[in-house]
Amino acid sequence: MSVVEALAAITLLYWLFMLIQCVIGLKLLQPLPRQMDADKAHKTPLVSIILAAKEEETTIRDTVQHLLKQDYGRFEIIAVNDRSRDSTGRKLDELRKWSEGKPESRIPLTIIHITSLPEGWLGKNHALYQGYKQAKGKYLLFTDADVKFHPSTLRDAIAYAEKHEVDHVTMSPYMRSQSFWLRAFVHYFLFSLCLFIRPWRANMDHQHRHGMGIGAFNLISRSAYEGIGTHQAFALRPDDDLQLGYRVKKAMYKQRFVTGNDHLEVEWYPDLRSAVLGLEKNMFSGFRYRLSYALAGVMGQLLFFFYPFIGLWITPGWSRAAYALSAAIAISLYIFCTQRMTRDSGREAIVFPLTVCLLVYVLSRSVYLTLRRGGIYWRGTFYSLRELKKRRS
Repeated sequence: MSVVEALAAITLLYWLFMLIQCVIGLKLLQPLPRQMDADKAHKTPLVSIILAAKEEETTIRDTVQHLLKQDYGRFEIIAVNDRSRDSTGRKLDELRKWSEGKPESRIPLTIIHITSLPEGWLGKNHALYQGYKQAKGKYLLFTDADVKFHPSTLRDAIAYAEKHEVDHVTMSPYMRSQSFWLRAFVHYFLFSLCLFIRPWRANMDHQHRHGMGIGAFNLISRSAYEGIGTHQAFALRPDDDLQLGYRVKKAMYKQRFVTGNDHLEVEWYPDLRSAVLGLEKNMFSGFRYRLSYALAGVMGQLLFFFYPFIGLWITPGWSRAAYALSAAIAISLYIFCTQRMTRDSGREAIVFPLTVCLLVYVLSRSVYLTLRRGGIYWRGTFYSLRELKKRRS
């Protein structure tokens, strides 16, 4: 067997393996079920909704007002202004006054203003931890400052957690994208991440190595959160949401990952340029700042995701058929995953090879910029690579 044929065979085996994994695994991913009747307040545990906001003046008012409209019986909102230099803090104070001035309002709204960042912390992680210190709830819901909630989201999630005796429920939002190319890139990034992380493993109670967490919605019991060491345990991790999910599993708490296309919505990035600039800041962190891991990621993308679309045209005989079948499986899984995880059709698969190249570019640039700068800039603060590596475990 020649090198070309061997590579074609390995590629096909990879896609056949991923096909089996996805067909079986994606069946474990279900949407968060709706509850028909609102629960009575005296039957519901108190939930503390904690969100961190830094330079979120365009979205923070809408986000908090959406949260105040939740039809769940007992919850409080703790919004943390993390050193914002725009009008985020002022708008949060205005929201608190507005809420206090409404006699019918029963939702406590606490605002915390952070003016400095202690050493050894990433800004968002520190802000969420400060929110936890003020929280009174049996459950903590960590979310982002740009997420829109359906009114029944909290009620449905708590009912699900209580019914299934789950310590941690994390939920994927519907990611709204304004343009075809942004949607194509976001969908491909999520597809690639899905194959790498295989998030359905969060729903397998027999394994405790692979967990899942999504920043838009991490609902966790206070006891489990304290049991994993709080955000102090991963204070300098940009992927704090994934780390929370990973540590929940590792500590043998019960976890569930559900899709929330009808419960949550977020505009992750307003345009393709913003998506590229945003991801290049922290994508290297997903490879634990190890150059060898990142290089393996780049090579894997090029060999298994991009080259089949070239190989089906330029390789002869059996290799061509293997690459054609690999490309067909890749496109089919892309559409399957996209439809399972979002409300979209997956028609962006027509530019699949181009989005592979774009993701490779973003990852390569993320590595280059991090190494050149000796660290990362994250929401206006610089964190040295030495410090990030020291706290990456």
